[in-house]
Amino acid sequence: MKVYLDNAATTQLDPEVLEAMLPLMTEQFGNPSSIHSYGRAVRSSIERARKSIAGILNAAPAEIFFTSGGTEADNTAIRSSIETFGLKHAITSRIEHHAVLHTLEHLKKLGVIELSFVNLNAKGEVDLEHLDALLASKPRSLVSLMHGNNEIGNLLDLETAGDICEKYDAIFHSDTVQTMGHYRHDLQKLKTNFIVGAAHKFNGPKGIGFLYVRPGIKINPFVHGGAQERNMRGGTENIYGIVGLAKALEIAYRDMDAHQQHIEGLKGRMIGKLKDGIEGVTFNGNSGELGKSLYTVLSVSLPPSDISDMLLFNLDIAGIAVSGGSACSSGTDIGSHVLNELRIDENRANVRFSFGKYNTEAEIDYAAETLIGLYKKESIIL
Repeated sequence: MKVYLDNAATTQLDPEVLEAMLPLMTEQFGNPSSIHSYGRAVRSSIERARKSIAGILNAAPAEIFFTSGGTEADNTAIRSSIETFGLKHAITSRIEHHAVLHTLEHLKKLGVIELSFVNLNAKGEVDLEHLDALLASKPRSLVSLMHGNNEIGNLLDLETAGDICEKYDAIFHSDTVQTMGHYRHDLQKLKTNFIVGAAHKFNGPKGIGFLYVRPGIKINPFVHGGAQERNMRGGTENIYGIVGLAKALEIAYRDMDAHQQHIEGLKGRMIGKLKDGIEGVTFNGNSGELGKSLYTVLSVSLPPSDISDMLLFNLDIAGIAVSGGSACSSGTDIGSHVLNELRIDENRANVRFSFGKYNTEAEIDYAAETLIGLYKKESIIL
């Protein structure tokens, strides 16, 4: 049996999305910057997609800018706002995605900004009182805090964080890559200046994302070289990606309630089986608490065992695809910066299961029973 439980890394393309994209890959091939009928037809497809995304998020089409994905969108929000507004100070957390963390650390190294880190508790929750204190001492800073952590599933209270940022005239950017398409975002109510999305996290195509820029915020472009995206992002548009992104978000919102109920059931089933089957199992961050974490993510911490070093390999041999942390860190041996920040015992093996709408109860049972079986065959070191 083959089981894919790494949906936080990427998701399977929805057949409805592929169907929407195919005409843009074949007969509708014009350059959207061309003024002839081929170009105009494609331009219309892009603008319909933009209008659809804006309508879903309760925003205006002019506030949506297409990018190559979440990383570019994060970089654009961070680097362009710092440059445009002459910001000298930024606040983030030590468990952000590297698209945010490495960008801010690079700007600090160049001497462009000072960088402060908001306190986290033992579960990895952001201390919003400390955020308030940091902004009280240095208002008009850039604040970049993710909505849902891709490794441990912790959720940020965007409303409260936004209120704090507004009080101190701060620029608030939130990496919403893991929550976009899984939670509803009403951008008329949220006080975020920037949020982002990446289609492949909600059953859309890879290589396409978007940046939302709140009205009244005008930033310089990050990618130069053309007048595309209303002079905000040079380069010929990823036409079929844009159409696929819009379709994927439409489907995600259409079916969100049913999918959330289904996926939460799978996560709860996995939690129950692992608790019953492995003595000493724990869950990192808030991921083991339904309702307090991303319903798509479960970060499992396993007791020390002879099999710990080869756990992911053995699961892969059994046909189960999971992650040991963030997929963006695969191939490195430095470990997860998120788990390191939470001071997880280095002798414990950590597995991230992340669930999607195509997973089944039978797959959850097989994955849980396989993991339990691996531990029962080996001596657990207590």
